[in-house]
Amino acid sequence: MTASSFTTADRTRLHYIDEGPEDHGGLPVLCLAGLTRNSHDFDHVAPQLLATGIRLIRMDYRGRGQSDWADPATYTIPHEAADALALLDHLGLEKTAILGTSRGGLIAMMLAATAKHRLLGVALNDIGPEIAPAGLSVIKDYIGRNPVQYTHEEAAHFRARAWSHFTGVPHTRWLAEVRNHYAQTDTGLVIKYDPRLRDAVLDAGAQPVPDLWPLFDAMAGLPLAMLRGDASDLLTAATFDTMRNRRPDAHAAVVTGRGHVPFLDEPEAISTLKDWITDL
Repeated sequence: MTASSFTTADRTRLHYIDEGPEDHGGLPVLCLAGLTRNSHDFDHVAPQLLATGIRLIRMDYRGRGQSDWADPATYTIPHEAADALALLDHLGLEKTAILGTSRGGLIAMMLAATAKHRLLGVALNDIGPEIAPAGLSVIKDYIGRNPVQYTHEEAAHFRARAWSHFTGVPHTRWLAEVRNHYAQTDTGLVIKYDPRLRDAVLDAGAQPVPDLWPLFDAMAGLPLAMLRGDASDLLTAATFDTMRNRRPDAHAAVVTGRGHVPFLDEPEAISTLKDWITDL
């Protein structure tokens, strides 16, 4: 595994992880995490995907994880899509497949519409061209705010209670989740991203909601995988059904006992992603 960074045109340093065949000859798959998340969201699924022989690349968005904080005006999907292309250029990659969780899937669809020649395929984890208001409301409630719990242990227990729709999740997994999302300080837990991301998201929400179906349709001809948590409050069953009808060739699965978002190492998710990788 190689953990490194590169600098974008606006002098923002972005962190990434690059792992796989030593000669970097494997088929590249770029993993893009959710809105407030980072590259370590893919830690648990990485071994399964790397076993297929691919090259797995993970990027922390600007303002998240180990990347630099930047002008909040650049915390947008178009800027983050441009950063993804800049990473490909930095690595000397002409094309990549993208595994996108939530925000990462929106970025993948944006790239399909604007730079399709750089894509080998797309996998969408619990995201589609219609975002349910209920799920968006939950995100707006917590984004940019530190948790009230003081320790990781407390936060893990709270997460297990609050996310009871996630079934069969051991305490160790909840601990891994909150340790990835929060840093422990003398005064309690703090988020591992720029809190000004909240302003950027709320400002974007004040604008008219664009029609994202053209971005979804822009993926035509690309190998596609689609996953949905059966209790997701962001991607409704109706939207997922419409996605499947528009792309009957896609590898699609509903992950049971999961909300927004599946962890990706569930059996249904692994099987679907491996089938997608075979198509790539």
